[in-house]
Amino acid sequence: MSTTMPWWVRVRLVPSKGEPGGPILRSASDVATAFSKELATLDREHFVCLHLDIKNRLRSQELIAVGHLSAALVHPREVFKGALLANAASIVLVHNHPSGDPEPSRDDHRLTDRLVAAGDLLGIPVLDHVILAEDGHASLLEEEEG
Repeated sequence: MSTTMPWWVRVRLVPSKGEPGGPILRSASDVATAFSKELATLDREHFVCLHLDIKNRLRSQELIAVGHLSAALVHPREVFKGALLANAASIVLVHNHPSGDPEPSRDDHRLTDRLVAAGDLLGIPVLDHVILAEDGHASLLEEEEG
C-alpha cells in the first residue's frame, strides 16, 4: 500500500489581504461602527460572518451570501466552514436590510436560533447577529436579553 493516499485533502486558510487582527468587537455598536459604512446602504442583502479570537478581536471576515432585496440564502455549513478554518473562538453574524429598517424579521430570528444551535454543537459561540440599515442597527442578542 502506498503511503501517499490520493483521496486525502489538505485545507488551509489563505488571507486575501493584510495582516490578521482588526478591531475588538464587544457590542453591536462596535460592529455597526466598523461595518455600517460598508454594508448599510447596499441594494441587496449581504450576509457576513466575522471570525473573532479569544479576546473578541476581528481575525477575518467572510461574505457568506448575497441575496436579493429581502433575503439571502444562508446555511450553517457555509457559515462555520470559514470559522473553523480561521480557528475562530467565536463569531458575530452581520447582514444588512436594504429597506433601511433594521428591525429583525421572523426569518432573521429563526436563522439566528439555527446558527446559535450549530455554534453550540461545534464549540464556536455566536456572540451576536447584527442587522445594519440606513436607519440604524439592531442586535438580536440585545433584543433577547432586553
